[in-house]
Amino acid sequence: MGSTNLLSYDYDGKVIAVDYRNNSENPNKDNKHQRDDKDDILNENGPIRKVSKVTDNNSNNIKQLELSPEGNIITSNNNNNNNNNNNDHQHAEQMTVLDHMHTHNKSLPAFNFTRFCYRHNPEIQNSPTHTACYNQDLKKVKEINYQISKLPIQEQSEIHHIISKFNKSNDKIRKLIFDGLLASSCFPQLSYVSTQVQEMLKIDFISILPKELSSKILSYLDCQSLCNSMLVCHKWNDLANNNRIWYHMCKQHIDRKCPNCGWGLPLLQMKNNFRNRQRKKEDQLIKNPWKVIYRDRFKVEKNWRRGNFTIKDFKGHLDGILSLQHNYRLLFTGSYDSTVAIWDIHSGKLMRRLQGHSDGVKALYFDDQKLITGSLDKTIRVWNYVTGECISTYRGHTDSVMSIDSFKKIIVSGSADKTVKVWHIETRTCYTLRGHTEWVNCVRLHPNSFSCYSCSDDGTIRMWDIRTNSCLKVFRGHVGQVQKVLPLTIIDIENLVTDKNSNACTGHHTNGEPEITEDPQNLELDENIPYPTHLLSCSLDNTIKLWNIKTGQCIRTHFGHVEGVWDIAADNFRIISGSHDGSIKIWDLQSGKCMHTFQGRRLEKDIISNTTNNNNSSSNNNDNEENSNNNEQLSNKVSPITCVAIGDSEFFCGDEMGCCRMFNFESGTDDGND
Repeated sequence: MGSTNLLSYDYDGKVIAVDYRNNSENPNKDNKHQRDDKDDILNENGPIRKVSKVTDNNSNNIKQLELSPEGNIITSNNNNNNNNNNNDHQHAEQMTVLDHMHTHNKSLPAFNFTRFCYRHNPEIQNSPTHTACYNQDLKKVKEINYQISKLPIQEQSEIHHIISKFNKSNDKIRKLIFDGLLASSCFPQLSYVSTQVQEMLKIDFISILPKELSSKILSYLDCQSLCNSMLVCHKWNDLANNNRIWYHMCKQHIDRKCPNCGWGLPLLQMKNNFRNRQRKKEDQLIKNPWKVIYRDRFKVEKNWRRGNFTIKDFKGHLDGILSLQHNYRLLFTGSYDSTVAIWDIHSGKLMRRLQGHSDGVKALYFDDQKLITGSLDKTIRVWNYVTGECISTYRGHTDSVMSIDSFKKIIVSGSADKTVKVWHIETRTCYTLRGHTEWVNCVRLHPNSFSCYSCSDDGTIRMWDIRTNSCLKVFRGHVGQVQKVLPLTIIDIENLVTDKNSNACTGHHTNGEPEITEDPQNLELDENIPYPTHLLSCSLDNTIKLWNIKTGQCIRTHFGHVEGVWDIAADNFRIISGSHDGSIKIWDLQSGKCMHTFQGRRLEKDIISNTTNNNNSSSNNNDNEENSNNNEQLSNKVSPITCVAIGDSEFFCGDEMGCCRMFNFESGTDDGND
């Protein structure tokens, strides 16, 4: 006669097998074999514990196979006609987990978190990543078995009987047993239970969750925590090195400041593209490219914050430097000596010198095709800087050209003749914007909004529409000559720190109404036009101001320089300022705090001696002591900073001694200041 085995599984991981012995008839015939569905127990935590039970009127032999807490599989034969518990234990057969692993794997169901708990899930137990719980349990079980084997046989049988009864109980009975044991335990036992439970409750959920969920969880970590997670185990290391996680990190931090951790990383885009073209193809095969991208930028940003840098000097001009521009490969410097020097940034060598202006070169602009220069000789020149050829010359200003900017086929220039000119190259037309009452020191284009910004010695900043050639706004607040203006688009405006008394410096009339333009029709800016959100300006009143373009208010003022600020440069994270006091300051754009202060080059000995000789020749009454004091004062003097420029991993400054200095934060080695 055949026999049929039915298997069912409860949420605790126990396996119960029901054996029909001497059963060849239909189980439903004459109602002799009926399934008792009332034995299906709904656990209070949600999962259903199903126990298949068959009632036989003639005989009721039930064979149960379960996982014991000792790590063994125990098979017990229960006969309802025999209620002797000792007989139950005498017929118990113990088999190790390793002996029954093959049969155990075949009989267990698919991976299911709702049916099994974490500690008894068979899929997790058989997984090599499940080391936090299962392997520790095996070690603990061996120790328990060893301790039980030292006891008398009768006590061993009683302990196994207690554990077996506990395993057969449902969740409600188990809780009652625990409550009774804890209520009757002393403090030493309670302390022991607390210590053991704390270790056993630790769950390595990262390893057992699906890879997509684990990666999503790890993507919320900051860089330091993510790197620490790699040290947990091999599984965590593989998950934390997922390329998609590091792509998310790059997207959240590069060229923007993360609101959670406060870190932002530089782009380094053009520089890395240039280096990649120089590498061999086999060097470009990187296992995790987004992690490498993040690592390189994180290193640069850390050096910016800590002030770790290297210094490189570019010397070649015979007089002071008035302007400078750079990209990832080339550096352009304009000087009082009427020349423009083109340098190779990596080697520091002078590649070419452009000559043609009859006076100092005050303004520079370049792109991939051309170089535009503005000079104190009142002219604007366009150069092919590869060949050194002057392509064209623009004349129209009646005084020195102080600043230029360009976009595609438009050139904007500001002059000491108090005007701003807009040159349209294709149509060969020029429009003059009038409104300033003193020299125009700087002009800047914002192509997306077709607007132009100019600042002047009259202490004002003007906002122009280059389509209608009209003035949109006037910003007042500086008490000295405004030397530079920069339009900025700040994304994280909510976290931008502003002064409490920002209303003290605004472009307002005395009656409280905003002073806008000469044109009363342009009182409000068109919200559909993407104007920049803020303006940054510097002045000879020793301050740097941040303006809200929409309201016209000065929302923050930077104090720190003791003499006039000649030039400023900014990116999405920092502001660089150069002053007549010879210092260069790095400010945090968001908070407005001064992060670092660097000193320029000190006056050289030959300059000091020449200055002393000139003083002696002009005044014969100076004695030796006065000359020595003058020499000491001159030796401590730092050359004024006339211009600055900022890059992703470096910034440049030019001084009145004709030297341009680069502070490179990519290598992170501090050589100190001269």
